[in-house]
Amino acid sequence: MLNRLKQLFSPKDISNHILLNAYATVGDLPKPVFPHVLNGRRDSKDADLAPHLNGFMHYLAEQNGGKMTRTRYHVIRHLQRTQHHLSFAVDPADMAPFHAWAEAANALVFMQDGTVRDPQGRILLAASGEDGDAQAVMPYPPQAWQRKARSDEQLAAHQISVPADLPPLVSEPELRLRAPEDVLRRMLALFVIAIRAESLNSKTPIAVNDLQQRFPPAFAGLTDAERAFLAQEAPSEQEITQFLWRYEAILVLQWALGLQEALPFPDAICDVASISSAVIDRGTEGLRKQPVARAAGEVLDELDLHYRLHWASRQAILKKTPVPAGLNDGVLQARHYALNWLVRFEDREWDDVDTPT
Repeated sequence: MLNRLKQLFSPKDISNHILLNAYATVGDLPKPVFPHVLNGRRDSKDADLAPHLNGFMHYLAEQNGGKMTRTRYHVIRHLQRTQHHLSFAVDPADMAPFHAWAEAANALVFMQDGTVRDPQGRILLAASGEDGDAQAVMPYPPQAWQRKARSDEQLAAHQISVPADLPPLVSEPELRLRAPEDVLRRMLALFVIAIRAESLNSKTPIAVNDLQQRFPPAFAGLTDAERAFLAQEAPSEQEITQFLWRYEAILVLQWALGLQEALPFPDAICDVASISSAVIDRGTEGLRKQPVARAAGEVLDELDLHYRLHWASRQAILKKTPVPAGLNDGVLQARHYALNWLVRFEDREWDDVDTPT
């Protein structure tokens, strides 16, 4: 009897189990229904998840002499989207249902042998840091692949060519879209910044105090960089141009709030008058009432398309060849920036948003 009681408090014998760490990108994690011992679990609400992921990404980036490969790059991108980290001990006989769970969770797996594996257990990165099994596949939810295919069709219609292996992006099961109220505040802040930049560019500066009296809600949402810009009596031409491009980002945010019908093909700069009227004609107080968000799928569609268009534009500029379909790289940069902010790319706030292609 004493031995039976001791067994109640003794950990399960896992000497023959496989120890593994799963990194899942989906927001709603499927329940692990396979037999297992859970050694640890944390999600994006845990303060120690981000440092752990950053450390893991740094470790991977330095492997194999720091040589970056396509596989390593996309494993790191996966970790940037990770919302759940679970540590399991699983009996070898139960690995098949674990693989099914990992597929549903869109999870990469770090094994005790130092390998990074896809949901089916194929080696993506060897313990040495070199690329692994050629049959290993980076996991993306089905919606992401479907969206990529639709974007590729649109690109082909414009005779724009991008590599077939440009990856899918974040999709619905992984998405943490900005709240409509946050989008509205950001849009209003960008609006006063763009007005100030435009007035400086035309040599008819509008005083910051006048802008604050006209658009008081906008000043509550300014970033550090924006406050620094407004604090200058005579910003540099480079700074003025940088903030003048914010009109293109405003267009994206107004579209996301349903204030613009569509995002035109990015071969020309935006209609500033239309953007201004969406704010001025309706009044800032009217805009603040019950902001609504465009459907997540529509935002993701535009992000995926603009990511690929931006790749095509950047490649043409780097190679000093004609930009296809008349694409405007400045427009694409501003739109890509705003779209990445909307989907919380790398969890960065406005001043620090990145637009890698």
